[in-house]
Amino acid sequence: MAVVPVLEDSQRFKLDTSDDAIFYSEPRFVHHLDAGFRSRLTTLYRDRIPPCAQVLDLMSSWVSHLPEDVSYDKVIGHGLNDEELRSNPRLDQHWVQNLNRDQTLPVEDGSIDATLIVAGWQYLQQPEPIAAELLRITRPRGQVIVAFSNRMFFTKAPQVWTDGDDGDHLRYIAEVLVAQGWPNPEIIAEDTRAEGVMGLFGGKGDPFFAVVAQKPLH
Repeated sequence: MAVVPVLEDSQRFKLDTSDDAIFYSEPRFVHHLDAGFRSRLTTLYRDRIPPCAQVLDLMSSWVSHLPEDVSYDKVIGHGLNDEELRSNPRLDQHWVQNLNRDQTLPVEDGSIDATLIVAGWQYLQQPEPIAAELLRITRPRGQVIVAFSNRMFFTKAPQVWTDGDDGDHLRYIAEVLVAQGWPNPEIIAEDTRAEGVMGLFGGKGDPFFAVVAQKPLH
């Protein structure tokens, strides 16, 4: 399948042009998103991913946010830090790959039921071939779930992300997916509740955004 360009070259530019592998060489065993966001994400996974699924956690880390009480057929992880991936108890196998250098995924055609991307899409400089690859490896009626908030490593995000607001980010992801053959993506935009006392008084946590797309039968 031919890849359909969406971004201009200027939109792929990022301030830190050094190899991403260097930036991620040291493991970060921290949560980049707050408890409210993580809880909402786990609920989404519980609602959308059947236990029999083959799951690909793309751009993963030491945690996958999947429901702890649900066992999946297989969970495959990908990322840029091997130590983080080896520390993730949900992964049955994993590999390391810089998607900004190589967009070809070492995964069989039509073998994945659900691909998860959490707080990762905002670092892709070549999202179009990634979206096309995800369509290739996904089974009919399988899905991709892209979730993110309003946080980022600013110097590592391409200009299309740093120049846009939350709504722009949702529209941009949906546009790339549609261009590569994912029809009618679902967009989710919700507030979350802050942790502790602040949450009791209506304080808000990290906003929750997701784009969910399903591969058609034909």
